[in-house]
Formats: sequence, C-alpha cells, structure tokens
Amino acid sequence: MSSRANPKVAVLLGGPSAEREVSLSSGRECAAALRGEGFNVTEVDAGPDLAERLVALAPDVVFNALHGRWGEDGCVQGLLEWLGLPYTHSGVLASALAMDKERTKAAYRAAGLPVVESLLASKAQIEAAHLMAPPYVVKPYNEGSSVGVYLVQEGANAPPRLSEDMPETLMVETYAPGRELTTTVVGDRALTVTDILTDGWYDYDAKYKVGGSRHVLPAQIPQDIFDACLDYALRAHEALGCRGVSRTDFRWDEARGRDGLILLETNTQPGMTPTSLAPEQAAHCGMSFGQLCRWMVEDASCHR
Repeated sequence: MSSRANPKVAVLLGGPSAEREVSLSSGRECAAALRGEGFNVTEVDAGPDLAERLVALAPDVVFNALHGRWGEDGCVQGLLEWLGLPYTHSGVLASALAMDKERTKAAYRAAGLPVVESLLASKAQIEAAHLMAPPYVVKPYNEGSSVGVYLVQEGANAPPRLSEDMPETLMVETYAPGRELTTTVVGDRALTVTDILTDGWYDYDAKYKVGGSRHVLPAQIPQDIFDACLDYALRAHEALGCRGVSRTDFRWDEARGRDGLILLETNTQPGMTPTSLAPEQAAHCGMSFGQLCRWMVEDASCHR
C-alpha cells in the first residue's frame, strides 16, 4: 500500500450479480467505516467500464465489496492483477475455487475435511427423476448467499420443478440436518463460532431481511464442536488458498456428535455490514468494524 498519509481507496460495490443489493449495502458501510479511519474513499459501482474508471482514479488500494459472480469468482481479481492494483480478500485462484461448490468439496476432501455427497446434473435430469434419495438439496454450484435453493423433503414422490431462471447445470446434494454454524477467519486466525437460528430454511431472505435470522454468539455448543469449527474453518481457508477474510459455514447434527459436523462452503467475500456475521464475530473478539476494514486495506496486495 502507498505510504502517503491519506491513501486513496476505491471501494468496489454493486456490480451485475444476483447479489447486487447486498453488495451495495456492504460497500456503503465499508466506505463509511474507512472514511472514519482517515482514508480517502471513492465508491465505484462495478460496471463494464470498471477498468477505465480504475485507471483514471489510480487508487492505492481496491477494497472489494462485491458479492456473487464476477466480483467473487476470480473475474474482478484477475482485472485488478492485470492493472497492478493491490486489493482485499482472496486472489484469482482461491476466489474461483471457492465459488465452484463442487471443486470446493474436492479441496475439502483432499484436506481431510468432512462434506456430504453431491453431484452435478442438468435441469432436465433433475426434473426427470430423483438423482439421490430424498431429502436432498438442489442449488446452483457457482452462486453464493443461498440464491435459488430447493429442498426436496423426505418422502417426496416427485422431483422438483425448477424455476426458469435457474442455471442449466446444478448441484444435487444430500441434505445435512442440524444447526447452522459459521466461523470467520481473519488472516491466520479463526475468530469464534456463531449459531444461526431461523424459523425455516436459511435462504437468501433469512440471511438479509430484518428478523430473518438470529445470531447466538458465541455458539452455545460443546467445546469439542466449537474447537472443531475453528480448526476446520482455518484448514478450509488454507486448503482453498484464501487471503484476508473468509467465512466457512457448517451444519451440525447434534445427535451424531463430532461425526455430525460437516462443511457446507467457504465464502471469500462475506457480508460486510456492521451486523453481518463476519464483522459481528470480529467485534466479539475486540476488533471494531472500522478496525476490521482498516486491517483489510492494510493487508491488501497484488498476487494474492
């Protein structure tokens, strides 16, 4: 990062993905926090002219507050590498790998981390017949934030009818029952564990609408499960090659003890409002939202 007294930070937000609104919220909050930390901040809504705008702006650091495809899957990271601009979060390979849920699972398995069985199939195959015994989940394999998730209940007679806007290739995954847990990694440290409580499926609305979910922090779970979440999250971060901040989500079936804990996915661009899961965990560990944003800017680099 530049040694100048008032570094210029471009906060990338918005963009064209299905998670545009969440990114706008994250980006605005991060921009406000960074201004509070003394940075010279410009908010940049990422569009087709992004490269041109960044060249003209010539920031010292790019704070990536994009979510979903293009911003989270290695595309914008490649552009920033090409332009030689230091940026936050994970690099090209880790971003692409973590966004592809099937390849993420392959990396987890190689690192000895527990996952449920899954396969990739076309919409036509999924709608024609059960590809595994219910209960199972159907979801895009390269979107985040529980966008387009179908739960096929146990005893379902027919396979799901999928909406037209679902992508052509999807993941079919054994349903993992139990509690929704999550752990944030900052640098080389796993912070803590949050137990996410909802009245139903932890979908996009449960994540982002007011009252959609409740966070118990720290999670009131047995110490061995708590410790396993910290260990698994850090190992997942390292196995995928993540940098900066990541957040790994789990399901835990209490009836099966340690064997009931499985990894769902690792988010390389976790939500970044003060009440989002990752900043909430950082605050619990003594790092304010402004301090977390500052740390991310100071951690920024090329060749991540």
